[in-house]
Amino acid sequence: MAKKPGTNPKGEFAFFNVFYEDGSQRSNRRVPAELLGGLDGDEPARGFIMEQDREIAEKSSRPPLAIKTLDRVGAKKK
Repeated sequence: MAKKPGTNPKGEFAFFNVFYEDGSQRSNRRVPAELLGGLDGDEPARGFIMEQDREIAEKSSRPPLAIKTLDRVGAKKK
């Protein structure tokens, strides 16, 4: 059944585009917003996504890919 528009809480997750060392990219990876901010900024997202990649790699019997860069979706470039 469809949800009513506006029932999902906004700001619960931050989304990141992940670029890997082998040149591949994964878009819109979700990271809980409560992990981000403070003095570390977006750096905790790297650890969270690395853990997700490790779990995915275990299930698929492939080694996890090394992350090259993370870009927050919708963030303005400096």
